[in-house]
Amino acid sequence: MALNINSLLIHGGIDGDETTGAVNVPIYQTSTYKQDGLGEDRGWEYSRTGNPTRAALEKLIADLENGKYGLAFASGLAAISTVLSLFESGDKLVVSDNIYGGTFRILDNVFKNFNITYEIVNTSDIEAVKAVLTDEVKAVYIETPANPLLTITDIKAVSDVAHEKGKKVIVDNTFLTPYLQRPLTLGADIVVHSGTKYLGGHSDVVSGFVIVNDKETADRLYYLQNAIGGVLGPFDSFLMIRGIKTLGVRMDRHIENALNVAKHLESHSAVSKVYYPGLVSSPGYVVNRKQTDGPGAMISFELSDEYDVKKFFKGLKLVTLAESLGGVESLVCHPASMTHAAIPKEIRDEVGITEGLIRLSVGIENVNDIIEDIDGAIAFAKR
Repeated sequence: MALNINSLLIHGGIDGDETTGAVNVPIYQTSTYKQDGLGEDRGWEYSRTGNPTRAALEKLIADLENGKYGLAFASGLAAISTVLSLFESGDKLVVSDNIYGGTFRILDNVFKNFNITYEIVNTSDIEAVKAVLTDEVKAVYIETPANPLLTITDIKAVSDVAHEKGKKVIVDNTFLTPYLQRPLTLGADIVVHSGTKYLGGHSDVVSGFVIVNDKETADRLYYLQNAIGGVLGPFDSFLMIRGIKTLGVRMDRHIENALNVAKHLESHSAVSKVYYPGLVSSPGYVVNRKQTDGPGAMISFELSDEYDVKKFFKGLKLVTLAESLGGVESLVCHPASMTHAAIPKEIRDEVGITEGLIRLSVGIENVNDIIEDIDGAIAFAKR
């Protein structure tokens, strides 16, 4: 039977253990497997190449993204690195103009050394994307909503334009997860995730995912996954399966809280700008509603000049200043000096990642407590 996403989160992939009847997939905490003779294995040889717990997770994430093939990695950047390894010297990627700093870092400081280059473009502008799809461009790499300015890119429109020119489309779906957005159904070729964030949901495991539909691409990715070796271990795979089971109920609460917080910030006299695709005033509001089942729970905002950003962070008591996002607890960060510090200042300034930008991952605490804490920190930050 076809399952609703909320049921699929719990029963998708490999559901339980047929051998014992255990309702949870066991943790196969082993590095290698007994073979019955030369060339006679039981489907498993070595846990870098394949592990039953990881395989259950990989099937689950593929099911959730409406994909055929899923791969699990030791981090989001391990997943992204493996995808970038599909490309060859002389290839070029078009990338969204505000993306996670770690993605920029690996493009700029690692893959550029192998003559795989990139061009930064506002991918929400379809004409701008069209204009740069030259012969050397092999793929368009999108984050939507983008990190940290929550810019929205029309996945189907970009996919249509890219495919006309024979280019692949890669979408980082970390901020919304397959609970809210499924890029493969909108035309994307490859989906990547930092599973560390909402999919895990409890700030206790680091992981990454890649999902595709094309078997040739999948076979190459499986080869690279095994060859490069940045795979997710069995215990962490178990934790990810456990975290994903509650993704639906967590995301519903995240969004409910975020909408309230965003509206409060938008009306606050001390706040000069709010970035959140769930607000009707957001430039990406219409496109985001068209291609997703919700706006997510990431908000960025700026305080007016009379307020000191450093003092704002010092004034917080409930909301935690920390790297990462997507956990049950509310987290806040300063992108310019934390998550996006790897991006040169001139590029940050050009795209709008200012020194005053604050990024907030709204948790599932009582929303009134979150708002009270933010208001107290703003009052403390008054110059």
